[in-house]
Amino acid sequence: SYSGLVEQLEFEKYTNEQAVYGVDNCGADWNEQAEKKAKSYLDFMAYSKDGLIDQLEFEGFTHEQAVHGAEANGY
Repeated sequence: SYSGLVEQLEFEKYTNEQAVYGVDNCGADWNEQAEKKAKSYLDFMAYSKDGLIDQLEFEGFTHEQAVHGAEANGY
């Protein structure tokens, strides 16, 4: 997720400004990433739609991205 990647870069000692710049310019499609993350969860565990959305939001996806990820995987 966007926020997860920013946090990871900050953990690796980039400043917040550097991390945000990098994430803003990495070309990621966050809806696509939410789809992939949702699929990876569903591959090893059963989730309700709301549970999957909550998990994706916990991972740092926005509500809209999380809903997209769940719906792209059949919910």
